[in-house]
Amino acid sequence: MYLPLLVRVTSATKKKIGIGLGILVVLLGIGLGVFLFKRQELLDYALQQVKAKVERKYPVTLTLGAAQFTDLNTVGISGMSMVPKATPADTLLQARRMTVSLSVRSLFAGRPVFSNLEISDAQLTARKSGSTDNYSFLYKKKGKQPTVPRDTTKGVNYGLLANQLLEASFDNMPEEADFRNFLVTYDSPRHRARITMPRLAIEDGDISGQLTAVVDSVENRVGVQGHIEPGDYALNAEVFGLNRRPVTLPYVLRRYGARVQFDTLRMSLADKDLDDEELTVRGTASAANFIVNHPKLADRDVRFPRGGIEFVARLGQAFAALEKGTKVTLNRMEFYPVVSVRKLPVNERVIGKMINGVRSRGEALAGLQVKADVESAETAANTFFEALPEGMFNTLEGMQGEGSLTYRLHLNLDMNQLDSLEFNSSLTPKNFRISRFGRENLNKLNEDFAYTAYNDNGDSIKTFTVGPSNPQFTPYNEVSNYLKGAIQTAEDPRFMTHKGFMEKAFVKSAIQNIKEKRFARGGSTLSMQLVKNVFLTRQKTVTRKIEEALIVWLIENTRLVSKERMFEVYLNIIEWGPKIYGVHEASRFYFDKQPSNLNLSESLYLASIIPRPKRYQASFNQYGEMRSSARYFHRLIADLMERKGMISENERESVSYSLSFPGRAHGSIFRAVRPDTTRVTFAADSTQFEPLNLIDLLGGEAPDAGVNTNATPPPAPATPPKQ
Repeated sequence: MYLPLLVRVTSATKKKIGIGLGILVVLLGIGLGVFLFKRQELLDYALQQVKAKVERKYPVTLTLGAAQFTDLNTVGISGMSMVPKATPADTLLQARRMTVSLSVRSLFAGRPVFSNLEISDAQLTARKSGSTDNYSFLYKKKGKQPTVPRDTTKGVNYGLLANQLLEASFDNMPEEADFRNFLVTYDSPRHRARITMPRLAIEDGDISGQLTAVVDSVENRVGVQGHIEPGDYALNAEVFGLNRRPVTLPYVLRRYGARVQFDTLRMSLADKDLDDEELTVRGTASAANFIVNHPKLADRDVRFPRGGIEFVARLGQAFAALEKGTKVTLNRMEFYPVVSVRKLPVNERVIGKMINGVRSRGEALAGLQVKADVESAETAANTFFEALPEGMFNTLEGMQGEGSLTYRLHLNLDMNQLDSLEFNSSLTPKNFRISRFGRENLNKLNEDFAYTAYNDNGDSIKTFTVGPSNPQFTPYNEVSNYLKGAIQTAEDPRFMTHKGFMEKAFVKSAIQNIKEKRFARGGSTLSMQLVKNVFLTRQKTVTRKIEEALIVWLIENTRLVSKERMFEVYLNIIEWGPKIYGVHEASRFYFDKQPSNLNLSESLYLASIIPRPKRYQASFNQYGEMRSSARYFHRLIADLMERKGMISENERESVSYSLSFPGRAHGSIFRAVRPDTTRVTFAADSTQFEPLNLIDLLGGEAPDAGVNTNATPPPAPATPPKQ
């Protein structure tokens, strides 16, 4: 009897529930509609706020396309553009479509938080013309100086400039981003660049992507990966060539004509600290298969298989420095450099030329001060040899040794006070010995060996044996003491006592070469000249000079060859005229004598032409008279030989300036006298045989300072190790 009543109650309840649910659905629909409408309204307002914020921060006009939610928290924006107000016809950045994630809660709270930026088909177009551009506002601080102040007396503050660039880069880096089909172009009167990125993604600070860059006609296809923390100014990144192709640095190639490339470059920035307008930056950088090629550096690639640096860099007003705590690693060899480069005020004459744009290359360096102190860790000999860059020490490749070596270098160069130049370089051995030679057997100097003479173009002229098996070989004791004394006095007065190098002579040579902006004065010892001729090529490159210095150090410090034997080989191989090699040929060619019979005047003449053997006639004018400059050379060398006890006073007084040449050279030295109404008078101060080391005597050097007229002086950076 209760069943009909229960059914009636249930039906009524269902009806009420249905009505309630219907009302709820309607209310939810109305609420959802209001929410969606309000959400869109808030979105439009938020984007207007973003636009206003960007335009307050930068002098640009930001245009955003229609924006709408594509799901609960994803917003699609149909295009955007950023146009500098200074150049309204020049769009800096534009994109076809943008997608961002937006927290709805933050949107309704009035503090919208955007994340996960995705940009498709975007183009960044940077241009520079003269003094104007469309991008520098990105790193200029509003309300401050538009650029880092430039002053001809104080110079640029590199600390402020670097800090601005770092902050602009990190502050504008999104934490989450995905760039697809991004094109970056740059055009200026001096450079052009085009970078195409199919995709570059940043997710939770992790960076990954690929790009093709064409900069100044140099194309690279590279991959990028790493991690960035914009708020901490921290970065770890790796750049590597794709498809097993190296990455080539374009700017260096165009600016300096040098090819610099690597397979992989890793870099990190740990932190930066700006204090009192000086910026300190700490980080690391390393490269795999790093290669440098430049004709003045070497005749082939110079390769560093593995190398890196942990740096503490400081930048400020007109200076940059690597501070204590910096470590450079080549393979397993470690160096600790402290280096600073500072631009000092220059004199008014140079400033005037700077303004007028007519500075010479040397004057461009005026005001530059370089200080460097480099020390290596005590390094096992084999580790030292393994650390030598490939292509730089070809003669020594494969060399092995025992013991250890430590390298030190000190440099203080002030271009405003060149005479104050300080330079020394030392390689200190400890229980060191050579256990195995490299490509060249340095011990061959003690044996008969085949010597090939080359011309300046690298073409071979003749090959002959140096040693007793050659009938024209002249032993040390069968060479006139006059000639040996004259050569040592003129070329290397301390040859018998030094260990391969004369540091003071080198420094004075470097000072004069820098002043004259050319290789005006030599600094090579007889040991260096011997090594250059026997083991190395004729090419005048920096690496060849460094290799020469290291070979000399090895020979002299291991006492591999005696001084007499070195001088004996030197006398038998050096050039004394066109295709005239060795003291035997020279004595016959000029004086038709044996080397043992040369007198003092003849010896002085032969010593005088060593620097310029192909110009052996230059000591005489067309009438066969010795020029005043050649007489001066003869007098000076004879005076020095007398002072050192090599000759007596009577022998010094016997020096004659009227030489006879009964040998084959007679016809080319004493040319037939022809009627000439315009006879040339040669000035007494001719520099044909100017005694370059006379400055040593006048400057208070020891009496045996001598004259060095070597014709192939070393470049300044390649100073040999100090003993």
